Amino acid sequence: MPKLQEYQAAEPGGLIFDIQKFSLHDGPGIRTTVFFKGCPLNCRWCHNLESQKGTAETMLAPGVCTGCAACVAACPEEAIRIVDGRARTDAAVCACCGKCVVFCPQAGREICGREMTVAEVVAEVVQDRVFYERSGGGVTCSGGEAMAQIDFLSALLAACKAERLHTCLDTSGCVPWESFERILGVTDLFLYDLKVMDPAAHRRLTGVDNGPILENLRRLSEATGAIWIRFPVIPGVNDGEDNIVATLDFLRTIRCRQVNLLPYHELGRNKAERLGRDYPLGQVRPPTEEALAALRERFAAAGLKAVVGG
Repeated sequence: MPKLQEYQAAEPGGLIFDIQKFSLHDGPGIRTTVFFKGCPLNCRWCHNLESQKGTAETMLAPGVCTGCAACVAACPEEAIRIVDGRARTDAAVCACCGKCVVFCPQAGREICGREMTVAEVVAEVVQDRVFYERSGGGVTCSGGEAMAQIDFLSALLAACKAERLHTCLDTSGCVPWESFERILGVTDLFLYDLKVMDPAAHRRLTGVDNGPILENLRRLSEATGAIWIRFPVIPGVNDGEDNIVATLDFLRTIRCRQVNLLPYHELGRNKAERLGRDYPLGQVRPPTEEALAALRERFAAAGLKAVVGG
């Protein structure tokens, strides 16, 4: 088995915003999920808003700021001002130097995103090997879009396979097919997001066309059946009859092991506040248990294994 120091420092570094241990909803078993910064999509319901930018950024804990302006005085870029008694950071000006973090007397500021090496990530992941072995778990790379950092991702997945860990990738599919080809041999399971089928609606809700995403999914299903489809259930956004029918019609044409119905939740609202952004979904609320059960039955009737969550 390779030793951690054998992963060379010359390997590409990656920008990571979180490493979440004991994760139960990012693939089978108990997992460690590594969250990558940067995403080509801008989904209106995104609950990992801090993942969208491919650079580090400043976050402020909600309800903590007293408007003392210590961060304003500390910022060399003059990127912070007090608005309605609360510090607001201009992300276009902020250099993420971290001085505001140091000088905040309430310890309410943090820098989201840090450069890590393959060895540093693997060192954290292997600490929970015993939980993976007992539960059938492993490591999941998520984001953001992990394939936006394809050099780092491919090196990390290869290192995890060298450690005999089960590997999983959560992806939007919005990357060149060549990126999939680079990691097929070191990825045991793909969690593939399928959001909206109508191209115009997809562009409006995510900022990108879904043509390449669907084509990549077709090609991936030809290369491997180790795919879990992830379908976010967002009331009034993508749970209408037309989209459900179109989704089921498409899924009948590909290979996948199961469909995970992911209930919309409002964590993104809190993230938006912490990042000083507006939250775009307004008054959308999570789906009811009855609606989720009915939707699960629709997918099951189409011959698809469907589970809520996961």
